[in-house]
Amino acid sequence: MKLNLDGVACTGHGLCYSLAPHLFEDDDQGYGHVVGGGVVHDDHLAEARSAVSNCPERAISFVED
Repeated sequence: MKLNLDGVACTGHGLCYSLAPHLFEDDDQGYGHVVGGGVVHDDHLAEARSAVSNCPERAISFVED
């Protein structure tokens, strides 16, 4: 499973990298981006689900890899 972050929809709340620091990092302006190609391993699945469900803009989604 992989994560996708829509950079156009993201407004930089920072919840993604706060809730899932193994899967997201922030850039110089505070906008999140996926790390590691967005691949979600089983041990980080709960973090990924939390980021997806808590993004205020719904900018984060799961995609088939």
